[in-house]
Amino acid sequence: MRKLDAKRVVVKIGTNTICRADGTIDQGYLEDVARQVRELHGRGVQSIVVTSGAIGTGSAEMGLDGKNKDVAMKQACAAVGQAILMMAWRDAFRLHGMTVGQVLLTYGAFSSRARYLDLRKAIDELFRLGAVPIVNENDVIATDEIEEVFGDNDKLSALVASKMDADLLILLTDVDGLYDRNPETDSDARLIPTVDEITKDIERMAGTRKNERSTGGMRTKINAAKVAMESGCSMVIANGHEPSAIVRIVDGEELGTLFTPHVRYSNRERWIIFACPRGKLNIDEGAEKAIREGKSLLPCGILSVEGRFKKGEVVRINGMAKGVVNHSSSEIAAMVEACRREKAEGRHNGHDRAVVESEDIVLHD
Repeated sequence: MRKLDAKRVVVKIGTNTICRADGTIDQGYLEDVARQVRELHGRGVQSIVVTSGAIGTGSAEMGLDGKNKDVAMKQACAAVGQAILMMAWRDAFRLHGMTVGQVLLTYGAFSSRARYLDLRKAIDELFRLGAVPIVNENDVIATDEIEEVFGDNDKLSALVASKMDADLLILLTDVDGLYDRNPETDSDARLIPTVDEITKDIERMAGTRKNERSTGGMRTKINAAKVAMESGCSMVIANGHEPSAIVRIVDGEELGTLFTPHVRYSNRERWIIFACPRGKLNIDEGAEKAIREGKSLLPCGILSVEGRFKKGEVVRINGMAKGVVNHSSSEIAAMVEACRREKAEGRHNGHDRAVVESEDIVLHD
């Protein structure tokens, strides 16, 4: 048995698990998920459901399954499918005396500190009122999430788990977990019960499997595991059609593959490191050395500024860190230019105000 001690759980359910082969929603499956969430609720365990299926459901509703879709068509499918999907979740939880609340997100909700704090307050209030948050990407307007540049609800669920201080993230899919080889082509493939570190071998095992209706595959789940593990959150990949899979996993039964947590970042650091950067500061070796020693970033160490951003937004610093800037991109560029001019003239550099304070810089691998 695993000792997880989860008090707040995020359950992500993939399109292939929610939908039947024809793309329609498996209502009986949703009702069983609701039953399990209700059981956990009775034990004092809070649950957030991250649901896929809007694009697939809308595609089936409009008879577009199997057709190649551009971004606009996917947005239209999401608009049709999201309404059907939420009504299905509402009906499923109503059978068990529970209310649901729809939470549609884009990655901007995790990049702006103010929006992120508002999101936390909204989720906490839903819990206080006894409602179950049902989360999905806002695919109708968030074209970046539909395209593979961000890609999938696996990453979204990991960010939700990280930012909402969940103890456990469960990814329910149509396979039993992570295998050392492809079980569809190799009868000797072995299920890996526990992963303590994401190595190159683990990434290789993930492969690239996906299909027309779903955007993810095992590789996106491994990427989600990196976020969860570094946030101090356990993660389990399991077959969503195992009877009572959610309750059994929370109870510690060894279903699927467990990814063990490593407490690495504080809550604020998690916001910075997992935020979508608004720009980039290219710095010299001296500035990089100073940052690694725990010092602030000064304008004299900046070589160039990329992108347009405001004060208080997150930027990338070379390839080694992210940080929250004290000044806008135009202000920083002016400070850097002033430093260069004064240095060329042999004058004292008076531009020593920190561009990014040391406490607002988070190093990453």
